[in-house]
Amino acid sequence: MKKETKTNKFISIPFIGELALSGARPLIGVFLGLLAGAGLIALSGVNPLHAYRAMLEGAIGSPQAIANVLVRASPLLLGGVGVAIGIKSGVWNIGIEGYMYAGAIGAGIIGIMALPVAPIVHIILAMLAAMVFAAVWGFAPAYMRAYRGVNEVVATIMMNYVAIFLTSWLVHEPQFMAEPGSFFPMSLLIAPTAKLPILMKGTSLHPGFIIGIAACVIFYLVLRFTPFGFRTRMLGVNPIGSRYAGVKVKKQILLVLLIGAVLGGLAGAIEILGLKMRVYMDFVAGVGYESVAVALLSGGNPLAVIASALFFAALKAGGATMSIQTGVGAPMTTIIEALCVIFVIAVGHGERMRLRRLEAKAKGTEEVQENDN
Repeated sequence: MKKETKTNKFISIPFIGELALSGARPLIGVFLGLLAGAGLIALSGVNPLHAYRAMLEGAIGSPQAIANVLVRASPLLLGGVGVAIGIKSGVWNIGIEGYMYAGAIGAGIIGIMALPVAPIVHIILAMLAAMVFAAVWGFAPAYMRAYRGVNEVVATIMMNYVAIFLTSWLVHEPQFMAEPGSFFPMSLLIAPTAKLPILMKGTSLHPGFIIGIAACVIFYLVLRFTPFGFRTRMLGVNPIGSRYAGVKVKKQILLVLLIGAVLGGLAGAIEILGLKMRVYMDFVAGVGYESVAVALLSGGNPLAVIASALFFAALKAGGATMSIQTGVGAPMTTIIEALCVIFVIAVGHGERMRLRRLEAKAKGTEEVQENDN
């Protein structure tokens, strides 16, 4: 007599629940992060609802607030998609911070020059210089990772510090970029023809967010529909298999890391040409590292980077209002950001473990059925 076996189903909960665990994983992580943040705010003696209401008001309460969010999101969009492409290929490009500084140096050198060209030409030249400087800067860690097997996390982080202090040296007198007699080390002011135009009067809104969103859309299409994108995704899923399939793994890793460097350099240029108007140490103050968090929150999806970057920018913009209106310390915004990323990673890990258990059970059931037969 055959032994009856119970069939295990991979979808062990309703479809909506399954979808929530997979497609909506970032939303669950963000919700849990905000919930944990509310608990910390409550412990500080402030009503979390009042605090989050103030944060929402600071993020989208007025056209000026929305413009502020878009300005803050501009470098995160470019930096986030640069990291996301690396995630898709299985490499961790933590060098966005350094690429932003390298790009700012390139854009600053061209930007401070009084060139006899039209403003659009001056801006394009400054951005091209930024991308070239960042690509040159990023070549060393990219080559070491691709052809020498050096850990890209260590290499890119070390290069970040070199870029930061190189920038500091260049804006100190008597270097050619330095502002003479400045009370704080900074470069000369960007020429008027190199400044990005302002899109909304009374704000700092510039076209940087449009460039960032365009980059996210373009690289989503590249990863989804081109041979380069297919090779990149294949490399991330199965590095050994992709090598046997004919992918030039070393070349692919080099290209992926260089693309991240170029995007990071462009982000640095936009910050200088559109907002800061000068190069100085700490002009991005950790935005490159926040780009890594943006990419993690997006799951490496360039389109999801748009929502992730806007969310982080809204937290930053609204956090200032929350701090003023409720007295909650400014670091709480960074804590909430970190909690959201941690919970997104935790939910993803839990989902993978659950699927592995279901797969193991399914294999066990198949073995029992084969033995019975």
